[in-house]
Amino acid sequence: MRSLLSLLIATGLFGPAISAEPAITIERLMTDGWQIAGYTGGFDNRTSLILFRHPDKTHLVQCSVLHDVTRTPRVNLNCYELR
Repeated sequence: MRSLLSLLIATGLFGPAISAEPAITIERLMTDGWQIAGYTGGFDNRTSLILFRHPDKTHLVQCSVLHDVTRTPRVNLNCYELR
């Protein structure tokens, strides 16, 4: 099984996709005209979800933000498109 997984990773059939686009950031969304459509905070006061919409687009973008003072970097951001 391990050799099969190594072969798949080596041939590019399995593993992270390489994207030509830069990572989505909140700053980039705001400068590109995206608007905040929704926001919710997590129960532990460390996590937040922000939903963005754009007047000219049919899809949404969701960003999850984690604030953790015990780690470096202290803010972890993950944005992705919802189609």
